[in-house]
Amino acid sequence: MSDPSSPRPRAGEETGVRAGTAPFPGFPAGARATLIPNQLFAELLPQIEDPAELLVTIYLFFALGRRRGFPRALTFDELATEVPLRRALARLAGGAGVEEGLRRGLEGAVARGSVLRARRDGRDLYLINTAAARAAIAAGQLPGVELVPAPGPLPDEPPPSIYTLFEENIGTISPLLADELREVEASYPATWIVAAFKEAVSLNKRNWRYIVRILERWRAEGRSDATVGRDLQGHPRRRDLEGRYRNLVRR
Repeated sequence: MSDPSSPRPRAGEETGVRAGTAPFPGFPAGARATLIPNQLFAELLPQIEDPAELLVTIYLFFALGRRRGFPRALTFDELATEVPLRRALARLAGGAGVEEGLRRGLEGAVARGSVLRARRDGRDLYLINTAAARAAIAAGQLPGVELVPAPGPLPDEPPPSIYTLFEENIGTISPLLADELREVEASYPATWIVAAFKEAVSLNKRNWRYIVRILERWRAEGRSDATVGRDLQGHPRRRDLEGRYRNLVRR
């Protein structure tokens, strides 16, 4: 329980609500709604890291939902005049500027694939990436509209280090054990190490010796679903880790 004598935070310190802002009264009965696919919340939301991308993606559903005809699309300049969007981006952008925040959000959404960028008469158009929009553009049903290829996939996050994996899944690292971890990290591809930890955890075998055996088995028998990425054969630091550090790890 919290200490009742402790001072309560002022508005805006922890809640994110600006001082002097009246509480939202709630949604009235019969309020108009915006249709947003469940996938945005179930699949995209956990992936999006840039608040500008999330804000722009959600707002596009609202703004395009008010458009008539087909395709429902907006230009950059049209989005930049949307007052609610400008106000929200101004809070996020800080000194970077609203237009820069909008541009960054659109670029992120296009790169992720949630938004399509097309071009007509030299101007970029932004559409929600739906099956209907893709089919219409591909079939040439939209005169003068050409799909702009999305940039390459977003760069993958670097895999966690072996030290992070150990601490998160097994426990504290002793100085002597750190030497073994360093040896394993130099002897196996990072993707193998991550996969070995995942396999051990999925089997509830949170034991370092078990993980080492997985790696040694893959080295001896091969791992068909992974690319080695390093030359394990004849690796200058390759050795039998099982025997060398047997006494350092609790079974």
